[in-house]
Amino acid sequence: MQLTARQQAIYDGREGEVKAKIMKTLVMYGETFGSDRMADITGEYGHLVTSFGLSVMKPVYALMDEIIASGAVSGQKFTVDPKPLDPKVPKNLIQEIFFRVMYSKQKDYDEQLRKLGIISDDGYTCTCYMNEVGNVPKKGDILSWAESSAVVYANSILGARCNRNSGIFDLFGSIVGCVPYFGLLTDEGRKADWLVEVRTTHKPEAQLLGSAIGMKVMEDVPFVTGLDKWFPSLDDDAKAYFKDFGAATASNGAVGLYHIENLTPEAVESGRSLLKSGYKTYVIDDAELERVEKNYPVIWKDPAAEPKLAFIGCPHLSAAQLRSWAVNISTELKKNGKKKVAVPTVMTAAPAVVKEFSSDPLYSVLENAGVVISSICPLMYMNNPQCGKMPVLTCSNKLRTYTSAKYMKEAALLEVITGGAK
Repeated sequence: MQLTARQQAIYDGREGEVKAKIMKTLVMYGETFGSDRMADITGEYGHLVTSFGLSVMKPVYALMDEIIASGAVSGQKFTVDPKPLDPKVPKNLIQEIFFRVMYSKQKDYDEQLRKLGIISDDGYTCTCYMNEVGNVPKKGDILSWAESSAVVYANSILGARCNRNSGIFDLFGSIVGCVPYFGLLTDEGRKADWLVEVRTTHKPEAQLLGSAIGMKVMEDVPFVTGLDKWFPSLDDDAKAYFKDFGAATASNGAVGLYHIENLTPEAVESGRSLLKSGYKTYVIDDAELERVEKNYPVIWKDPAAEPKLAFIGCPHLSAAQLRSWAVNISTELKKNGKKKVAVPTVMTAAPAVVKEFSSDPLYSVLENAGVVISSICPLMYMNNPQCGKMPVLTCSNKLRTYTSAKYMKEAALLEVITGGAK
């Protein structure tokens, strides 16, 4: 690998042994994928995926302490994925005890993140790219991010450039200011392997469409057509839709970048010239989406059990989505002659989004309906033996994929939580 003078100096140890180790690790990582140079990071902020203080992650805490002690802290401030704990989120006594043991290092880890460079105590969210949070890369920015749903959004909707990095590698890139140049950082790596033709009669559910595409193309890049008839521009509604769509492509498959014809930046600029020679075609109609949904397994111990909890917001919701859910829940409760949700419901959003939304009258509408508004990570709440036993509902295909939660379309979930379903 060819390094610049600055990069070589770090590699040779002129900025300390710890930075040298980090640079050597990134060089080995890049060479594994055929990279012949490093690319300087140009994004203002990083984003880390590891937010949780699991008691078993002792090597991570030791590594963080070594970095902090050496002074080799992050060269850029960063956001980080959501925390796993919130006292407002329902849990029984056994789960409460389990969480205390499982995440016993949370406070210590939070302090390490402060010393390493987290932007603020409100910087814990998987949707760091929300305007309220402020970690919004520009088109063409080179990033050192992890968190699959954030990476795919930055690449696709914002036109930034980032590979699907693993935890710790995201921090390493931020510390030395560069990442290996390969994959989705390159023009060739951003070309599409698949032409996906959406031919549904109605606007497809974002989470379901993303799931179908992710499972079909896996880590390849899809170029999706047929959605611009429902989205004339990449406005806030479209961004919220593709936030959820992208999270499903990334979790149900391994998509790091998608192009939407006439909407996403590179598709607007280059059109179908983004398709590689010999690309494959996947047609999605109503029957295909029905087939995909019917094949989701329900892994509850009792598939017919009464749901104990519902999670909405994985990835975190936008302010507009919070308002929309508030209106819909209020309307359906009135129609069903009820005042409170029939199933304990947790809606999640970034701390900065929740803070801004708290001054909206619709915040009280949700609270009065018994809905908990939190900035928790639903996945980390669910991904343990105690909560895994619970019959939990969700409209998130990411949460469905990684946990025992059962997927429902938004309209169906709304009916259940407001007591309309028999």
